[in-house]
Amino acid sequence: MVGMNENMDGDMMPEGLFAPGRRYSSYVDFFRRRYGARLQKVVIDAGFTCPNRDGKVGFGGCTFCDNAAFHPAYSRADKPIGEQIDEGVEFHRGRYRNTAAYLAYFQAYSNTYASLERLRELYLAALEHPSVVGIVIGTRPDCVDGAKLDFLQELAAGKALEGWRREIARPVGGSATAAGSGHGDCSSAGAGRDENSESASPLVLTAPIVIVEYGIESCHDETLRRVNRGHDFAAARKAVEMTAARGLDCGAHFILGLPGETREMMLEECAMINSLPLTTVKFHQLQIVRGTAMEREYASRPSDFIRFTLDGYIDFFVDMLERLRPDLCIERFAGEVPPRFVNETPWGLIRNVELLRLLESRLLARRTWQGRLL
Repeated sequence: MVGMNENMDGDMMPEGLFAPGRRYSSYVDFFRRRYGARLQKVVIDAGFTCPNRDGKVGFGGCTFCDNAAFHPAYSRADKPIGEQIDEGVEFHRGRYRNTAAYLAYFQAYSNTYASLERLRELYLAALEHPSVVGIVIGTRPDCVDGAKLDFLQELAAGKALEGWRREIARPVGGSATAAGSGHGDCSSAGAGRDENSESASPLVLTAPIVIVEYGIESCHDETLRRVNRGHDFAAARKAVEMTAARGLDCGAHFILGLPGETREMMLEECAMINSLPLTTVKFHQLQIVRGTAMEREYASRPSDFIRFTLDGYIDFFVDMLERLRPDLCIERFAGEVPPRFVNETPWGLIRNVELLRLLESRLLARRTWQGRLL
């Protein structure tokens, strides 16, 4: 049972929902809690497109989008998947030395927008890599159906990869609660040993981790029409519910500051996000990327856009966190676009690690936490 403890600062914090020292549910802590170690995404470009690019529901794509702006150099569609993973692992190994294993992240465009046969080929190719313990699939809500989600359910249950096995090395003091988590058969080798002792054994996976992430971007249909998404929020709700009903972890991406949206509209989204059966959520502040339709729109109608200062954005996101349910894991709350893709960098060249420090400090200063207002 979750209780309340008064801390040294005199505020009341939920007991047992966050990692020690945290005031929100972080993505890193989510993996450590479930698998006992840090897992890292490796981005893959498998050569997909989107239905609002190729004419199925529209042309030109989303008005804010230039995939190259958030795409690492090692990830290119002209490279085999295994080569992209090799280069991605090497890239991240020096940055995150405590990473225990990797997730192949199908990121560029809509990564379920193909036949089931093609998807099976691509996903299984990624899972053949010895460093990969699972896949994360980024896609649009209108690019999934029952058959594709049924296959992912079978994959996560260990039914589509006979004999597949991976081990996740856990640091001393690591723990895991993966067994029975809905990700297939996850068990600890050497059952019965103390997972928190120095002799804690690796976590053995006999089925891959499977996560589906949907680009929802906004809960407001008028905004979705304005940015040329080609679907409404009802489509997003349906896709998320279909995914969660199959026991798959489900994430969503949202952009804060899209044209026409007020602070009140963005805060209203918290209740709608809370109502979705999501495991994780990722937020980005809107960044105006060069050469996009949104750059032209911003030039002609700048008053339609909220442009956050860094300090203002930190405060606003704390306001959002207070309204988000505390079990929802926050994968990211702000994005980084390389300076060459934008005309201005109002926040300077600040990196994510510093943004996280500022968020933690602001939560502490305001004596608040994720879900406090619920």
